Amino acid sequence: MNLNKKIAVVPKKMLIPFILITSLFALWGFANDITNPMVSAFKKILELNNTQASWVQAAFYGGYFTMALPAAFVVKKYSYKTGILIGLGLYALGALLFLPAAALENYAFFLAALYILTFGLAFLETTSNPFILSMGDDATATQRLNLAQAFNPMGALMGLLVAQTFILGSLQSDDVDAQGNGIYETLSESAKAAVKTSDLELIRNPYVALGLFVCVLLVIIAFVKMPQEKKSNQESSMWSSIKRIYTKEHFVGGVIAQLFYVGAQIMCWTYIYQYAENIGISNQNAVNYAYAALVIFLIGRFLCAYLLKFIPAGKLLMYLSILAICCCLGTIFIEGIGGLYALVLTSFCMSLMFPTIYGIALKGLGEDAKPASAFLVMAIVGGAFMPILQGMILDIGGQGYSDVQILGVSEVNFSFALPLVCFLVVALFGYRNLKTQN
Repeated sequence: MNLNKKIAVVPKKMLIPFILITSLFALWGFANDITNPMVSAFKKILELNNTQASWVQAAFYGGYFTMALPAAFVVKKYSYKTGILIGLGLYALGALLFLPAAALENYAFFLAALYILTFGLAFLETTSNPFILSMGDDATATQRLNLAQAFNPMGALMGLLVAQTFILGSLQSDDVDAQGNGIYETLSESAKAAVKTSDLELIRNPYVALGLFVCVLLVIIAFVKMPQEKKSNQESSMWSSIKRIYTKEHFVGGVIAQLFYVGAQIMCWTYIYQYAENIGISNQNAVNYAYAALVIFLIGRFLCAYLLKFIPAGKLLMYLSILAICCCLGTIFIEGIGGLYALVLTSFCMSLMFPTIYGIALKGLGEDAKPASAFLVMAIVGGAFMPILQGMILDIGGQGYSDVQILGVSEVNFSFALPLVCFLVVALFGYRNLKTQN
């Protein structure tokens, strides 16, 4: 046996399945980042407060929590391909429901559509992540998932591009006068109703187009032959698997770390618009900073996939979590454009976190990785309730972003103490993993 033989990250025989499944990572990245700016958009169009508007993220990420475990049951009983096809069907259904939601001009209907859309994303993520991990040697599993996850921000960049080009840049409710004051609030009820109808249709159109595209993709994948995973002769029940995985310290810690990480990511990417607006940058221009964050995130994904060849996953995770904490401190206490730059830089630190936590948590679980994957996807619910907590901080002094001072800074700056705490939890998980490996 040649101990120096290099282990391929993706074996040649798995290359085509790897490419096909990796393409789905961009698909849910698109959905994530076309939705993040909608918190601010719905707030203005429907004249909501920050807490009410944050329910966009609660609906979006709540769908993951609801459907991840049923997805694991389906994948365990049938196949990865079945899970993918169901996921694509639910994704398309949720996106197409934006059509009646806009016609009724009903905020709750929009939230329901997003909720159903993420049922599909829960199926796709619960299926795709463990499938990628299984496509080769265990020693390169975390590298492989980091590589596949690197295509997620590519889809996210497309989502932001569509949001900026077809939605944010055209919203009449976001128009201001020569003095920079909002025009929408001063309109008559009839004029305001016309603007509301027009703006909700602008939000509707990209989602409907996305739903149609996903339908086409579903048909294509239905006719593509996918490799069947090997079934164990002694395959246990789902409940037996769940009892086993919850005795694994690295898995339980991974679920907790993932919950806090996703909460931090969604808070940083959602409230970048409010942070920018507070220093005089419009939503349409704030998208440029969101672009920068995603580009840095993408670069970080590829760089970290390379660095993992030389640095243990837990150590690199701990280092980047500490750097993220420093960035949050800058976001809180550096007022003006410097704080915004610190917030953008946080995305580089986050690039490693999701797939690395995922890979560490599932390491060595074998067939139990399927239900374990479901719990890690359920942990995405952190992105549902943590933005609401941040919205509540923003509402402390009113609907503005600098109504009160907390620790000498505006409430929008202070609200980033929540991501700081989340990154501290991730740093502790990385440190704990590092200690157990030594």
